[in-house]
Amino acid sequence: MVRIPTGVVSMARVIGSVQITARRTMTLDVPSPPSLAEPIHVPLKTLTGPGPSNVSDRVLQAQSLPTLGHLHPEFTKIMDDVKAGVQYIFQTKNPMTFALSATGHAAMECVMNNMLEPGKTVLIANNGIWGVRSADMARRQGATVKEITTPTGTCFTLEQITAGVKEHKPDLLFVTHGESSTGVLQPLEGLGPMCHANNCLLAVDTVASLGGTPVYADKLEIDVIYTGSQKVLGVPPGTAPISFSPKATAAFQARKNPPCSFYLDLGWLGEYWNCWPGKGRVYHHTAPVNTLYGLREGLAIVAEEGLENCWRRHRLCADHLQTGLRELGLDMFVPDPKARLPTVNTIKVPQGVDWAAVSKHCMANHLVEISGGLGPTAGKVWRIGVMGNNANIKTVSKVLDALKEALAAQGK
Repeated sequence: MVRIPTGVVSMARVIGSVQITARRTMTLDVPSPPSLAEPIHVPLKTLTGPGPSNVSDRVLQAQSLPTLGHLHPEFTKIMDDVKAGVQYIFQTKNPMTFALSATGHAAMECVMNNMLEPGKTVLIANNGIWGVRSADMARRQGATVKEITTPTGTCFTLEQITAGVKEHKPDLLFVTHGESSTGVLQPLEGLGPMCHANNCLLAVDTVASLGGTPVYADKLEIDVIYTGSQKVLGVPPGTAPISFSPKATAAFQARKNPPCSFYLDLGWLGEYWNCWPGKGRVYHHTAPVNTLYGLREGLAIVAEEGLENCWRRHRLCADHLQTGLRELGLDMFVPDPKARLPTVNTIKVPQGVDWAAVSKHCMANHLVEISGGLGPTAGKVWRIGVMGNNANIKTVSKVLDALKEALAAQGK
């Protein structure tokens, strides 16, 4: 007979010839939360802020498929599919291509973790919040951080960046392609060859831009490129596609010290994703299996549409939005149309208008998300996302109608 400790209630029942005993402690310091007794409530909103964007039923259904083991052959086949899809959306043949089990911030940190260490210098092309945060991450790696800046709402010229590289002689240049805090699209042409002529690697953040505007990683000679799942790909947040060129991979292998983060160590990640020639697949972490189902499906949707068509659709819808904004008497924050990011549009808040009241009105009355500014644009702009499933004329028109009504409520 099993002896029951004092203070424990024993409840026993016999099933067949086997006695099943359940034990329940008398008291718990933390009771079960009453809120968890209620069913979860998730309203359907139009997510036209800077991200995440709305997720298609197809992606959601993929994520509801049965969970597999993170090294089961059926799942590693899905990992291989994801890798091929990521190579397609980046337009790269880099073997060291995969998706992080984390958000875009982790991808930014993965760049710094693997490309930098004490004694290395990075030059940050800082024209918004992602320049600020990337510099912060780089300093935490013990690297020397140099910065060049440009007025908020403008992009860098190739000449400005070249001058910065020649002055500071960095090992790595970091550029944000789509600065979602300001709505600026940074031209990338010429940066890769210029960096390589100056013994420098090029890293590019495309979280807010990839899929919404053309990017050709190999042709542009980009060494490290990454994005997030929750923008144009239309996949829930939680995965971050990333790719390292052979030059970047060689630089990693030449490090003097191991990377500070085990979780973001390119050596281990490359083995788990079977990217290192001849090494085979090795366990590193338990991947978010169902989340990667969703990423695979999002990549498949883009592949079926075709990248060129996807770029064209986003351009068309951004133009439709900007035309409608002009008709409402509103001005874009980025003065140069060529420097405007089509996926995250920034609109000047007119004098005398309460930006937060407008955003609140759109959400309260239409469940339409229009976000305020971030970092250098906080309180100065609205940000309207035209990304993924929301890059369609019907949705953009719905946003314009909600915005028109909200402005009228303020007498504008």
